[in-house]
Amino acid sequence: MELKNIINKIFSELSDYTGHGQVADYIPALSSVKRDSFAISAATLDGNVISAGDFTERFSIQSISKVFTLAMVSRHLGDKLWESVGREPSGTAFNSLIQLEQEKGIPRNPFINSGALVITDRLIDLYPDSKHAIIDFVRELSGVKDISYDKSVALSELETSHRNLALANFIKSFGNIHNKVEDIIDVYCNQCSISMSTEELAKSFLFLASGGVIPTTGQRVCGPRSVKRLNALMLTCGLYNESGDFAFRVGMPGKSGVGGGIVAVIPNKLSIAVWSPELNSNGNSYRGIETLERFTTELGISVF
Repeated sequence: MELKNIINKIFSELSDYTGHGQVADYIPALSSVKRDSFAISAATLDGNVISAGDFTERFSIQSISKVFTLAMVSRHLGDKLWESVGREPSGTAFNSLIQLEQEKGIPRNPFINSGALVITDRLIDLYPDSKHAIIDFVRELSGVKDISYDKSVALSELETSHRNLALANFIKSFGNIHNKVEDIIDVYCNQCSISMSTEELAKSFLFLASGGVIPTTGQRVCGPRSVKRLNALMLTCGLYNESGDFAFRVGMPGKSGVGGGIVAVIPNKLSIAVWSPELNSNGNSYRGIETLERFTTELGISVF
């Protein structure tokens, strides 16, 4: 079936698939998002973008931003990075402190909050003006120059960042964080507040489907080896404690955020972004996961 027909079919089938989850409210600024919002966008390597629903509406990408900062840091630090953060699924909640005590301040992977804070710390080492560097990188990937931070979301996150402050201070006590905790939290809350549409997200993830090159410009973002590793980490750790089930149901490397977005890629083919704000008990968009499961089933292609 043609890609456009698949997306329209799935959007129609799931347009009323609501009421099974909760919008994130532990960040107050996210609690007012329209819970029935729904968008799908798929971007192909030949430059086509096919969308349905609220695909021009921007939303807070939250933890999806961790892929961008990891790409920025890993292309500079290479294998040295993995001395500071692991590459294994955590098996615990995304903001858990439990494993840090036993594992001496080395987070299990870069996509749980503790791991992302270590990545942000290294980002500050590499880019003195980190907030500008992050947003410039995202604009470069997407080709959209007015993408920016949502200051109200960033402030709301800063005001409720007690757990992340605890995580960062605990990691710092083991010597695995170099910079001031307050600076790390400021950059981290801002990166999570980046506001993008599904079309912009799908385009920005195409470099992970094309061996590290931005298809529209031919610019190399990172090498094929780094892309392979980023995709592997998304497959095993990208949806927190639901990553195994996501791989089982969907069969694509993906990354979610509590703003209701999920982005996934099929290497050498496409990237796809879905937005639906109601979350399941794992903090992932339940309609987003259902959309992506139907997508790979209808398309007949996944990474497996």
